[in-house]
Amino acid sequence: MEKTKITNKLKLILFCAILGSVSGAVLWLFLRLVHFGTEFLWSKLPSAVGSPIWYPIVACTVGGAIIGIFRKCFGDYPQSMVTVIGTVKKTGTYPYRKIIILLIAAALPLIFGSSVGPEAGMVGVMVALGCWVNENVKFAKDNTDFYSKVSVAVSLSALFYSPLFGFFSAVENEDVSQTEEKENIDSNSKLLVYGVSIASSLGILTLLNQLFGKVSEGFPSFENAQPDKWDIAMLLVYLICGILLGLFFEKSEMWFEKLAEKTPPILSELLAGLVLGCVVAYLPVIQFSGESQMAVLMNDYAKYAPLAMIGIAFLKILITNMCIQMGLKGGHFFPVIFSAVCLGYGISLFVFPLSAAHATFAAAITTAATLSVSMRKPLAVTCLLFLCFPVKMGLWIFLAAVLAGQMTKNKL
Repeated sequence: MEKTKITNKLKLILFCAILGSVSGAVLWLFLRLVHFGTEFLWSKLPSAVGSPIWYPIVACTVGGAIIGIFRKCFGDYPQSMVTVIGTVKKTGTYPYRKIIILLIAAALPLIFGSSVGPEAGMVGVMVALGCWVNENVKFAKDNTDFYSKVSVAVSLSALFYSPLFGFFSAVENEDVSQTEEKENIDSNSKLLVYGVSIASSLGILTLLNQLFGKVSEGFPSFENAQPDKWDIAMLLVYLICGILLGLFFEKSEMWFEKLAEKTPPILSELLAGLVLGCVVAYLPVIQFSGESQMAVLMNDYAKYAPLAMIGIAFLKILITNMCIQMGLKGGHFFPVIFSAVCLGYGISLFVFPLSAAHATFAAAITTAATLSVSMRKPLAVTCLLFLCFPVKMGLWIFLAAVLAGQMTKNKL
């Protein structure tokens, strides 16, 4: 009996390693496709036509129309993480036979410059892959719900280059007492599955990056900043401002959701593309998920007026929610981080002009607070923000995440 248990555990480890590796390879190929498409549409093609100011308007509007037609023909994809997991719980599967459609639907908004991140689309692809495994691999039978959570953890870890973020995002959602018996996997084995799957996906992603070059640079890193008494005195101000931005995100999400319900398909995406193009033509920093724009911001933030930085933060939130709700779909983590950093910089410039250390602390607290309004997972928020903030600031980020979660616990 003991030998059988050891054999089964070794099979589980091997199975999870293969699943994670395949997921990492699929993600790398997806990001490579998006990189080539974006490079062509937003670098080579505009240069060939002289980079006219109207180019973003035409490109985004045409892109919106293409995305609208694609969604009309093939379905409402990509779907949000909540919708994907809800579909698995309700139906016991996810449409893995549509995996090519899922990949194209996830790539189009990113290539056409939508103000969204890649995580929403890739979660759907990874969960579809996990469901295929569940239905076709005997070893994984009858554990669809659990393996869908593993797929989410793997995709988040790899996309954000943060294994702890993917791990805690999954673990903080686990209710072992309710799922253990149903899934026939004990809690220790679950932790093993998460760990091995995440490690193998990041391993294959790192290997492919080393062999063929990185497909994404990720967020740039802030330098370490040791808070002084003035930073601590401003902590509550940063916290409240971050919470307000988080609440604004949720409110504007509702506004555009109602608008999208009243707007016919295709027209919805076309209008979103037109508005996006007009904004980008005059304010390019609003475009894309915010990773490359963050590097520019970190170097040039002192050139902006404080009110301009704060305005960019709220405008980015508006455009991101418009894109997500009106059809140019994707994730919100990257854009929200960018917006919250802009807000922190703007407030810091009011109080501490031209001080990088103060600006970094302000950005860390506002970002943690903003994300915690909706996530309510302080450990996951802290691990996610290690993407760009120093680990030494982890205690302050965690404190801000906990406080923001508690302060908005009973929000309307």
